[in-house]
Amino acid sequence: MRSRHTILHVIDSLALGGAQSGLINLIRHGDRERFDFEVATMHGHGVYWDSVRALGVPVHSLSVHPFVPSYIPALLWLCSTRRYDIVHTHLIGSNLIAKPLAALCRVRVRINHDHCNDKTSMSPWLVRADKLTNRLSTHVVAVSASVRDYAVRQEGLAADRVDTVYNGIDLSDFQPRPAMQGTARERFGIPPDAFVVVGVGRLSYQKNFGLFLQVAARVLKDRPQAFFAIAGTGDEDAALRRQAQELGLGSRLKFLGFVSDMRALYPAADVLMLTSRYEGLPITILESMATGTVIVSSNLDGVQEVLRDGEDSALVTPGDAEGFARRLVQLIDSPELAASYRQAALAKVRASFSAEAAARAVESIYLRYLPGAAGIPAVTPGGRS
Repeated sequence: MRSRHTILHVIDSLALGGAQSGLINLIRHGDRERFDFEVATMHGHGVYWDSVRALGVPVHSLSVHPFVPSYIPALLWLCSTRRYDIVHTHLIGSNLIAKPLAALCRVRVRINHDHCNDKTSMSPWLVRADKLTNRLSTHVVAVSASVRDYAVRQEGLAADRVDTVYNGIDLSDFQPRPAMQGTARERFGIPPDAFVVVGVGRLSYQKNFGLFLQVAARVLKDRPQAFFAIAGTGDEDAALRRQAQELGLGSRLKFLGFVSDMRALYPAADVLMLTSRYEGLPITILESMATGTVIVSSNLDGVQEVLRDGEDSALVTPGDAEGFARRLVQLIDSPELAASYRQAALAKVRASFSAEAAARAVESIYLRYLPGAAGIPAVTPGGRS
């Protein structure tokens, strides 16, 4: 029996995203005495490439572009020559392509990390293919109870093959740093005396930053001391900039682009506003809780499992621009309310959402299926040893 087991994480890309942040946390806090980790991205490098390499693990780019399918022979070669004990896939492309290839190469343990349960933005054939390839999963890790429920009820997976493991963050890195507010605002070109609302994430349909801009326009009509900033990159960048110009947001909105170190941005912010159409459990929610950034968010399934409206956050019906604006104005006008949300959220994230705990929970799933681990035999899908 080997002293360490080899784990290959496969992800669609290392571009900006919560799944990528979660993967980095799993490796950073992984048990290196038991496991050797490698990472393969289906294509390109992405903004997180250097962050993964800095963890001291091998990183492989399987193709130069998503439409150049060299990832198929590249992954077949990796799995055939490296003899991984586990292939752990993240996001839809890896689930559809990497997992079947791992099965073909007789990798006995195949873990799928399910980061979201909303399939409405996917074509019907993709939904069916995702459901089919999940049958090849030895086990599924769901980032929230609602994601787990979808996998069991809608995709027909056996309940004992799907575990909920909430995302976690490094609580030593993400802490309230109010003394850094002035420095952070100067660094990002944010007015020092503004009430600052930030949005963080990919500029994509899912994140719905068009709604973020609509809310900004409503709030600024009555509360001109507000300032809005968006940290992220994505396909909708140009369209959002045009929309901001049409709304007349001018100098009260700033596009920050990709922010490589979010720890530097959070001290500049009073509020994180999450206007997403759907989510699993966003990493940005946990980071905001830990840094004392008040949260105004769409009232989505995974978010509801962590936050309580009126207790530690303001949760709004998805798509309700007026509702978002009203809750922001309430926080601008009531610093005491904002402080109460801040303290309640901070206590909650410190108690329950550490990256170390998430890594141990995932690794406990690995150990159920590895030969000789915890004194049990390896198990194949369906529970057969």
